[in-house]
Amino acid sequence: MILTKRHYLAIGSSVLLAAALTLAAKTLPDRADPVTLTEDTAIHVTLDQALSSNRSNPGDHFEATVSEPVVVDGKTVIPQGAHAEGLVVDAHQSGRLMGRARLQLALQSVAVDGQNYDVRTIPHPRVGHGHAKHNLGWIGGGAAGGAVIGALAGGGTGALIGGPIGAGAGTTVALLTGKKDIKLAPETPMTFKLAEPVTINVKG
Repeated sequence: MILTKRHYLAIGSSVLLAAALTLAAKTLPDRADPVTLTEDTAIHVTLDQALSSNRSNPGDHFEATVSEPVVVDGKTVIPQGAHAEGLVVDAHQSGRLMGRARLQLALQSVAVDGQNYDVRTIPHPRVGHGHAKHNLGWIGGGAAGGAVIGALAGGGTGALIGGPIGAGAGTTVALLTGKKDIKLAPETPMTFKLAEPVTINVKG
């Protein structure tokens, strides 16, 4: 059989078509579909490092790991174990006698399939418990104890002297024990919610 130019062209076209179909079949599973996460979507993470109101500073970065997959319509958009990074928005250590501790965090980015996506989340604030009642209890208790000791030592006059001394002792205890800073250990679970939508490419 003698092959003409037309035959060669037909064979060449068939080979190219087969190669194109094979390549498409190999790359089809890696096709990425954009999926948009809506505002208020929750991203659950665990901290990779310790943070605290008395050691962290505004502007510090922290790292975290996604602890639960984010799934939309049966598609995993952000897988469990994805790397995330965040920012310390505000940090204020507790005062000894007044002033509550504050620690405010926000998530900044999430890595999916080797690509980093910037996210804007609602800042996650934590405020330490007030310690006014605790301090007043220690100070008041110290004053009462001083008054009792003063009364035993010298009657009414001793009570007047002992009271202020006891109050001073109570203040010292409050100064030593009154601080209530916020301390977050590694692997502390946290939840951030998106402040605005973000679109992530999900491989099929």
